[in-house]
Amino acid sequence: MSDAKAQIKVTLIKSVIGTIEKHRACVRGLGLRRLNHTVLVLDTPENRGMINRVNYLVKAESL
Repeated sequence: MSDAKAQIKVTLIKSVIGTIEKHRACVRGLGLRRLNHTVLVLDTPENRGMINRVNYLVKAESL
């Protein structure tokens, strides 16, 4: 087994304007900056929790 960590590809598909501050903080914590911005994050319980909280704003795909 390799040492590569599992990653999740996360894309911001909806604007954070009008959302509550905690959800905006989760989007920034995931490293997303603008619409259609895609980042790779490690598949950890913390990142999965942030993705679940803002699931209506992002699209997540496992790699």
